[in-house]
Amino acid sequence: MSLRTLVLWRHGETDYNASGRMQGHLDSYLTDVGWNQARFAVPALARFSPDLIVASDLRRATDTATVFSEAMGVPLRIDKRLRETNLGAWQGKTSAEVDEGWPGMRAQWQVDATLAPPAGETRVEVAARAAEVVADLDTGTEETAVLCAHGGLITALTGRLLDLPVTNWSQLGGISNCHWTVLARRQSSGLNWRLIAYNAGITG
Repeated sequence: MSLRTLVLWRHGETDYNASGRMQGHLDSYLTDVGWNQARFAVPALARFSPDLIVASDLRRATDTATVFSEAMGVPLRIDKRLRETNLGAWQGKTSAEVDEGWPGMRAQWQVDATLAPPAGETRVEVAARAAEVVADLDTGTEETAVLCAHGGLITALTGRLLDLPVTNWSQLGGISNCHWTVLARRQSSGLNWRLIAYNAGITG
C-alpha cells in the first residue's frame, strides 16, 4: 500500500448541467462557467500536493483535469473506469421526462444503489469499477492522487471505500460541480479510509 490521500473531484458545469439534462455516458461539454470553476479550484486543490491526477475519459472530466494538470505540472492519466453511471434510456432526458416515462422509478433509483435505469448500470457496479482504479494506485508509488470524475461515481465510490452498507449510500449528499471529497488513511497504521471532507469547494 502506498496511497495515503484521495481527492475525488467532480468536473465543472456542463451544457447538460445548465439545461437540467441527465448525462451519464453522454460526452457533454464544459460551459464557460465550468472552465472558470476548474481554474478557481486549482489553488485549493494544489494544497494537497497530489502526485498524480487520474480522469474519466469523458471530456467534461478530462478537460477539468487538464486545467489542473497544466497549471501545476502534475501528470495526468485517463481511465475509462472513472466514467459516470451509464444511465441507459434516461441519458439526455430531464428529470421530468424520466418521471413521465418511468413513473416512480427515478425516486426509487435515488435511494437504491442496486437499481439500474433501463439498459443502464447500478451504482454498486460503478463503485466496483472505480475501486479497481484505487486498487491499482495502491500498487504504485504515489501517496496522494486526485480522481477527476462525476457526481454519481464519487458518491458511490465514497460509500464503498468507507465500507458503508449499500442501503445507506443514499444518505451521502450530491456533489456540486467542481467540488471535491477527501479521504485519507492514518499515517501510523491501518488500511481503512476515513472521510476528511465531503462536497468541499470554492463558493462565491
